[in-house]
Amino acid sequence: METEKSNVSKAEELKLLANEAFNARKYSLAIDLYTQAIELNSQSAVYLANRAFAHLRLEEYGSAIQDATKAIETDPKYSKGYYRRGAAHLGLGKFKDALKDFQQVKKMCPNDPDATKKLKECEKAVMKLKFEEAIALPESERRSIAESIDFHTIGKGRNSSVTTEVAIAAVTVAVMAAAMLFRTSKTTIVVAIVVGLLLLLGAFWWSGHNTDVEPQYSGARIEGEVVTLDFVKKMMEDFKNQKFLHKRYAFQIVLQTRKMLQALPSLVDIHVPDGKHFTVCGDVHGQYYDLLNIFELNGLPSEENPYLFNGDFVDRGSFSLEVILTLFAFKCMSPSGIYLARGNHESKSMNKIYGFEGEVRSKLNETFVELFAEVFCCLPLAHVINEKIFVVHGGLFSVDGVKLSDIRSINRFCEPPEEGLMCELLWSDPQPLPGRGPSKRGVGLSFGADVTKRFLQENSLDLVVRSHEVKDEGYEIEHDGKLITVFSAPNYCDQMGNKGAFIRFEAPEMKPNIVTFSAVPHPDVKPMAYANNFLRMFS
Repeated sequence: METEKSNVSKAEELKLLANEAFNARKYSLAIDLYTQAIELNSQSAVYLANRAFAHLRLEEYGSAIQDATKAIETDPKYSKGYYRRGAAHLGLGKFKDALKDFQQVKKMCPNDPDATKKLKECEKAVMKLKFEEAIALPESERRSIAESIDFHTIGKGRNSSVTTEVAIAAVTVAVMAAAMLFRTSKTTIVVAIVVGLLLLLGAFWWSGHNTDVEPQYSGARIEGEVVTLDFVKKMMEDFKNQKFLHKRYAFQIVLQTRKMLQALPSLVDIHVPDGKHFTVCGDVHGQYYDLLNIFELNGLPSEENPYLFNGDFVDRGSFSLEVILTLFAFKCMSPSGIYLARGNHESKSMNKIYGFEGEVRSKLNETFVELFAEVFCCLPLAHVINEKIFVVHGGLFSVDGVKLSDIRSINRFCEPPEEGLMCELLWSDPQPLPGRGPSKRGVGLSFGADVTKRFLQENSLDLVVRSHEVKDEGYEIEHDGKLITVFSAPNYCDQMGNKGAFIRFEAPEMKPNIVTFSAVPHPDVKPMAYANNFLRMFS
C-alpha cells in the first residue's frame, strides 16, 4: 500500500515536470516524463491526455489518437480525452471522426463556450466536405486545368481602363445609331452592320493577342519565354518586400515547371562529377525568409551549385506561395541546378487544412489552387545521388525486397494514397527499435535500423537521407549512421525553437557535411494565417 502511494506521489511529481517541459516547448522531453508518470500510475486519464497533447504539438497524430483513446477507456467521463482525439483526427483531415468526438465533448460540457465554438466549426468543415464530394466529377471526366491555360493571353494592353473590345463595340453601336438616326439607305445600314461585326471580331482577336502586362505593374517581368537569373533575383527581392508577382508570370513559371516535371521518372538519378558538390535541403514549410537565408549561406541554385529540396515546400508557414514560386522559377532557369521531391504536404488534403490552399486563393485565385494541385502530382517521389545516396521525403517500406526499379515504376500522377509504396515514401519515419511498428503519425509506418540496412544492401546503396521531422539541431543521424534526417525550417511555426540544416556532399567521396543555421526575422504574418479556421483554434 505504501509503495502504491509512493508511486502515485512520484507520478504526480513527474507530471509537474512534464508540464514545465511542455510549457517550455520541449515536447519530446514532456512525452518522456509523462511516459514515466504513466508507468508509475497507469490509471490516470490526465497523464494520457497530456501526453496526447504533447504528441499533437509534434504532429504525431497517430500516437495522440492512441493516448486519447486510452484516456477515454480509463475514464469515459474525462472530456479532454475526446477533445484531444478530435484534434488529432482533425490534424489528419478526418473531419467526420473529429466531429463525433467534439459532439461528445459538447454533450459532456453543454455550457462550455469553447466546446460549442469548436463543434460549430467542425460541423461547417464536414458540411463543406460533403458538398465538395457531391459536386466532384468522376476521375474519368476530369480535365486538366493546365491544358486550358495560355499564359500569353493574360494581361491588359494600353493605358485606358476600358478594354479594347468594349471601346470598339461602343463605336460600332454609335455608327449604327447614326445610320438609323439620319434614315440613310438600307445599303448604308447593312454596310454599317457588317463593319460593326468586323470591328467586333477584330476586337476579340486583338484581346487575344494584345498581351502587354499593365504598365503600372512595377514588379519582375519575364521577357519572352526564358526565365533568367535577373528575373528571379528581382522576383525574390519583390517577395522579400511583400510584393506580388503578376499572374501572367506566375502562370508561366508554374506551367513551364509542370512540363519539366512531367517528363521525369518517379525516381530520378543525379550524377555529381568528381570535384563538384551537391546540397540537400529538408522541409521549408512556407518559411520564405529562412529560404533566402539558405541561399545567403550556400549560394543560389545553379548548375555549378545544385540543390535538391526534399519536399514539404508549403503549408504551415504563411509565405508558401513565395517559396514555391521561387523554387519553380529556379527550376525553369536551371533544370539541372535544382531538383524537387514531393512531400506529404504536396497534396490537396494537407493544403486544404494547413494553409497553402487558402494562401493561394488569397494572393492569386481559385485557378491557381487547382493548378498547383496538378503540378504537385508531377513531382518525383525520390532521388538517388551517384548511385550511393537514396533521398526521400518520408522513409522506407512495410515489406522487404523493394527495389529501386519498383519505385521507378510507381504511377505518381495522383493524390497520395493511404497505403502502399507511394504513401510510405511520403509518410514513414525511422524508429530506434528494430523491425517495424505503427506510425506515430497515423499514416505510413515506423521502421528500424535493420530495415534500413537491408534496403541499402539490396539496392547497393550507402545512405538514406530523409526529412519530414522537426529536429532540435536541424538534423539527426540514426540507424548506425546509415540514415540522416534533415529539416530546413528553423524555429518551425515560430514556436519550436529548433535549428535548420542542410547537407553538402562532395564528390567522389560523397560524405555528408551538415551545416546548421538559426531562424531569421520575418514580417509580422503568423504561421497558419491562411489555414483552415477550425485548425487555427488548436494552433
